[in-house]
Amino acid sequence: MTEIQDNDLILAVQRWVGSVVVEHDLCPFARREIDANRVRFVVTRAATEIELLNALSAELEHLTCTPSIETTLIIHPHVLSNFLHYNQFLDSADRLLSQSGLEGTYQIASFHPDYQFAGTAPDDAENFTNRSPYPVLHLLREESLEKAIAHADDIEQIPVRNIETMNRLGTVTLRATLQACFVTEE
Repeated sequence: MTEIQDNDLILAVQRWVGSVVVEHDLCPFARREIDANRVRFVVTRAATEIELLNALSAELEHLTCTPSIETTLIIHPHVLSNFLHYNQFLDSADRLLSQSGLEGTYQIASFHPDYQFAGTAPDDAENFTNRSPYPVLHLLREESLEKAIAHADDIEQIPVRNIETMNRLGTVTLRATLQACFVTEE
């Protein structure tokens, strides 16, 4: 099996952001940051949860030192491929934010190929709002998020609209869209 190159991993996640998140307006703030080139995509080769926490810590420091970057997506294909373990790891990631004194400065959004919201069936279309090609930790600046929310209309309706959009598209279409994000060998 050929090792997937970082550029291919990034390209798959960028395609997902474009074809799912931006195209279907799942996050009404994403397009502006993508167009302004203020989104950082980074791959970690972390193979353990400790290594991933170290990569997360380093990326939080990078964001703190680089105000021109609005948000970072940390792609971690070699650790936490099991969604249950990934979901449990999010507590450790939030603890890291707190212990680093960064709670309230950043928040972590979560995306995973097998994402499943509580109370849903694995094949429910609404799970695709958080399904990505690879496991991803998305670091967001809380201050920027609060400003965007303050200037947005019907912010509380975003999850409702997203579920409606995913249900309208359907699982078959969403699976195909997600699959199309992967780089194909020629």
